[in-house]
Amino acid sequence: MLAKTFGAAVYGVNASIITIEVVVAQGLHFHLVGLPDSAVKESEQRVEASLKFFGFRMPRQKVVVNLAPADIRKEGTAYDLPIALCVLQASEQITTKRNLEDYVIMGELALDGTLRPIKGVLPIAIEARKQGYKGFILPAENAQEAAIVNQLDVIGVATMQDAVEFFEGKKDIEPLSSDTRDLFMSQINAYDADFSHVQGQENIKRAMEIAAAGGHNVIMIGPPGAGKTMLAKRLPSILPPLTLQEALETTKIHSVAGKLGARANLMATRPYRSPHHTISDAALVGGGSFPQPGEISLAHNGVLFLDELPEFKRSALEVMRQPLEDRKVSISRAKWAVEFPASFMLIASMNPCPCGYYNHPEKECVCGPGVVQKYLAKVSGPLLDRIDLHVEVTPVSFDQMTANRPAETSEAIRERVIRAREIQTTRFADKPGIYSNAMMPSQMVKEVCVINDAGRALLRTAMERLGLSARAYDRILKVARTIADLAASEEIKIEHLAEAIQYRSLDRESWAG
Repeated sequence: MLAKTFGAAVYGVNASIITIEVVVAQGLHFHLVGLPDSAVKESEQRVEASLKFFGFRMPRQKVVVNLAPADIRKEGTAYDLPIALCVLQASEQITTKRNLEDYVIMGELALDGTLRPIKGVLPIAIEARKQGYKGFILPAENAQEAAIVNQLDVIGVATMQDAVEFFEGKKDIEPLSSDTRDLFMSQINAYDADFSHVQGQENIKRAMEIAAAGGHNVIMIGPPGAGKTMLAKRLPSILPPLTLQEALETTKIHSVAGKLGARANLMATRPYRSPHHTISDAALVGGGSFPQPGEISLAHNGVLFLDELPEFKRSALEVMRQPLEDRKVSISRAKWAVEFPASFMLIASMNPCPCGYYNHPEKECVCGPGVVQKYLAKVSGPLLDRIDLHVEVTPVSFDQMTANRPAETSEAIRERVIRAREIQTTRFADKPGIYSNAMMPSQMVKEVCVINDAGRALLRTAMERLGLSARAYDRILKVARTIADLAASEEIKIEHLAEAIQYRSLDRESWAG
């Protein structure tokens, strides 16, 4: 007898439906075909132990399990439950009143038949609804995550026996539903960190506001303890709230990576990722034999913070250059390729020298001649070329630390950022793929960032006197356009340019001279 149901395989951030067929015939042995990996092949032992635990048996005949299409590699342990149910139906140990073929079924079995959570539930649920299946049977711990998808019966089961009784009609399990939109709206700005907690550093807060308003990448240069990490942690709290579409994209990536947890729901706040500087290339951009999203994709629609930038491996930083431009990362293998979205704001921080006190107002730098230049050279020019704002961070004085003056809240700053983003949305309405000033290509900068004669004269003088490199030109114009947007000004004025020129510290030839 033949039994059939459906599962899914996740490639990148999308799922493909997999047909699971089981036939029991004359002969011996258990055969699992359809290009399974080792974890899928081992399902025979988990399925047999679970069947025995609930009083069933593994047929002592020839059992053939086919995972189709057979030319796509299947990986992971999530095929245990559909295989077990098909074995029971094909060997006529159960009579189903509900049709197995109406459902997508996934779940890893423990040896006692309980179900363990799996990864990639959200893209599977989205694909199941798209393909018109009646429901999705999955471990109870993953049900909340799948319930984000409406118009699909999400049935969470704790054990294999629960699934058997559901299909036999002995047990009715109420589909899980979730007020996704209401929950999302209630948590949309629920950030723990707030700019009102930061005393002093008004110039750095201003730079962060400009970065958030235009989607610009930032590098902060300053001594240890100046507040670089504290300021970076608070950047997501002033970015515009996630839209539902952005939240769904972000949640899918975290679902595929298995980062959502048991009681997961739609991510309502922008992600903030801060990998350690010992991170490998593959962990940063994604990869592996069966590619998984890296830190840059987990930071999609949010912030990636690289602390102590020169300490990162050069190769890890260089592979990040293309994703910074394309806002996606493609990982290719011999037979197939996957693409992960990677539209993030890069916030980097670094000490000005190995000892950390070069240009410090009070402490003396003990680094030898040429050491500062060599340290800064660890960050390549092409990477710096993709960072719009270079901000010098100075230590906060004792008086500023102990002052009780109320600081501006993240909510107040965010309102200004949202107004500036609305101006950009209107500006780029007919430019697909461009949503902020930072995304403008060079040709568009010439059209959008028009400056008058006085502004040109100022820019020429700045580039000559400060020794600014040619790559700083476009970056200054983009930042000046954002500053003008924050001021609700249609044209870039000379004061906007003057402020933008301040944010090119590392382009000055005299910086580490």
